[in-house]
Amino acid sequence: MTMDTFDHPIEASPSPRQTTRCVAVGPYKIGGDAPVLIQSMTDTETADIDATVKQAAALARAGSELVRLTINNEQAAAALPHIREQLASQGIEVPLVGDFHFNGHKLLKRHPACAEAIAKMRINPGNVGKGSRRDPQFAEMIEIACRYELPVRIGVNWGSLDESVLTRLMDANAQRQQPYPPEMVTRDAVVTSAIESAKQAEELGLPGDSIILSCKMSGVQDLVAVYRDLARRCDYPLHLGLTEAGMGVPGIASSSAALAILLQQGIGDTIRVSLTPDPGGARTREVEVAQQILQCMGLRDFTPRVTACPGCGRTSSNYFQHLAEQVRHHIDERIPEWRNQYPGVEKLRIAVMGCVVNGPGESRHADIGISLPGADEQPAAPVFVDGERRTTLKGDNIAAEFKNIIEEYIQQRWG
Repeated sequence: MTMDTFDHPIEASPSPRQTTRCVAVGPYKIGGDAPVLIQSMTDTETADIDATVKQAAALARAGSELVRLTINNEQAAAALPHIREQLASQGIEVPLVGDFHFNGHKLLKRHPACAEAIAKMRINPGNVGKGSRRDPQFAEMIEIACRYELPVRIGVNWGSLDESVLTRLMDANAQRQQPYPPEMVTRDAVVTSAIESAKQAEELGLPGDSIILSCKMSGVQDLVAVYRDLARRCDYPLHLGLTEAGMGVPGIASSSAALAILLQQGIGDTIRVSLTPDPGGARTREVEVAQQILQCMGLRDFTPRVTACPGCGRTSSNYFQHLAEQVRHHIDERIPEWRNQYPGVEKLRIAVMGCVVNGPGESRHADIGISLPGADEQPAAPVFVDGERRTTLKGDNIAAEFKNIIEEYIQQRWG
């Protein structure tokens, strides 16, 4: 058996980000070489100021860097300045994104303070008006954006696609000798609507570096296909997300699959995981999932990561499961203070392994790792720090001693 000579590196990183324009939104940059940002959206009635402030604050504290709110009526538009003011009084300066459909042009004219309170507008070209009203109402929205120097996300949704674009492309397709399937034409219409609307906005005076695009689809493969084409046809920053990801595990899985494919190809500048919350569940779950997607893709770091083995017949004790849970809980409790005291601590990697098969090797690969005894193994747990065996823990205080080792390591490395 011959061994091939190592003659090329095996890359393990996403493709370079596609070159896009850079758009300023509040204190953030979107696109260019800025990091991929996380966005979420409130589901309260925006006119309910207290409830909306409470949820927007929770989303911001969880890590949502932009928070979108529905502005659908007079009461919601009037509430925006008060929401902005109350968030600021809590020290929360998260940029608020106003989501407008159908009547946005009227609401912003009647409530100029609303335009002053938001940091970005989101317009769906399919919902600004129909027929002869579409272009003038779209123009009014863009004129307001220009007046208040607001960036605009032109967000196309396949569930409310501009009928004029779809009809035009369907008619053209019908003239082909071999027409494409309707679903292919629909995907093209989504992309075309976004790009044509962006070009129209620029012609109306909106600077090209004030435009972000999104094309929301419900299916993973549809989303991937549309964004690949969108990235090929324009250089506007792109906001990624399934329009209705769903609940629980299916919603998390479908969002993770779609976003991971695109991010790996260097596509995407902001993301949202549009999870349907469980009844009574926290809205912040979608922010946590978005953070985990970016972190596991190696694009950003938000919190120390704990690697733990899944267990098997060799790990007859469930102690390693309890230890992994305790370590995770300890990190969740301590991370707010760690971030302030130890910049960079988010990059910490910890391994909690359950037997001798992969335990020592996996532990050595982490910054700090512990290999707990499995079935029929010696009742001892070697601890590895930076690849070297540091100590061996025994007895009833392994969890407390291991957490002390973590604290000492953080102080020494980032203190």
